[in-house]
Amino acid sequence: MDEHFVWMTTRRIEPGALADFERAWRPASAPPGMLSAYAFWSEDEMEIVGVSFWDSRDSCQAWRASDGEATRREAMAPYIIEERESFYLGRELRIPTR
Repeated sequence: MDEHFVWMTTRRIEPGALADFERAWRPASAPPGMLSAYAFWSEDEMEIVGVSFWDSRDSCQAWRASDGEATRREAMAPYIIEERESFYLGRELRIPTR
């Protein structure tokens, strides 16, 4: 099975701020080494989970330390109430056929 390098961030955001937050959240260009990214939000639009897949831990860490990420975080800051972040290793689960 393929191993994946995954960065996940869960944020509580200000009520009614999802559209503004999403504009601030998107990087200006694709970060080097990022393979894909997803965003999931709660029905009340006050919690958003970002999941990004990377080609390596080093690529993810380099982006996290970059000026581009610092600028992006500064733009998101006015909308964030709470934030949790973690780096994971994982594999796709193979679901048995019925």
